[in-house]
Amino acid sequence: MSTTTDLIAAAVIVTPTLLAGAAYAYSIRGAAADSARVRAVLALSAYERETAAEQDDATPVPPDGGEPLPSTAPVMRLAPVIDLHTRRAA
Repeated sequence: MSTTTDLIAAAVIVTPTLLAGAAYAYSIRGAAADSARVRAVLALSAYERETAAEQDDATPVPPDGGEPLPSTAPVMRLAPVIDLHTRRAA
């Protein structure tokens, strides 16, 4: 192979790699700042949830000193079931 062929082959191989590397470097230039913002928002959200949980710890008691409200379990909602045989007959 001649020197010219070697240089062309090297340019064909190296140029896309350099262009892809430049595009990748450009795309991640603000990643550290974005990550810091995300961590700050998550920390604020965790703090708000913690303070809300501290305030809601006590079971509410009626003003006259009666019994507190019972804790209720969350109601699970199920999808409606359609009997296909009944549906086809109608």
